[in-house]
Amino acid sequence: MDREGPSGDPTTTEQAATCTRFNVVPFPCADASKLGIALQTQRHLPLNALRHPPAAGTCGWYIWWGDTWTSDPEFYQPLHVAHLGDRCPDIIPHLALPPGWRVQLAPGHEDCWFDEALLHV
Repeated sequence: MDREGPSGDPTTTEQAATCTRFNVVPFPCADASKLGIALQTQRHLPLNALRHPPAAGTCGWYIWWGDTWTSDPEFYQPLHVAHLGDRCPDIIPHLALPPGWRVQLAPGHEDCWFDEALLHV
């Protein structure tokens, strides 16, 4: 069952359960908001994601695969949250984690942690 998050955007039951496991209030992403995703790295592992505070129509999430991260603006492509199910369904249960959170996923591996530095960028 879906429920409304603090901003009025839907938070799925799975997203709410993830937030409950990490003892945080869900901070959902609107389907119309954008995130940055490095689709060219998709064949690598692990899946990595981090969330900055939302700004200018973005939800703050940046997603890439593998061990290499770069701040090069060409590394990420914009993607609406509504299309994430087609491109990166594994991150969807974690999308309601609030700004400041990082996620790393691989088969049999889930690591989620808060990184306060993400709030001050």
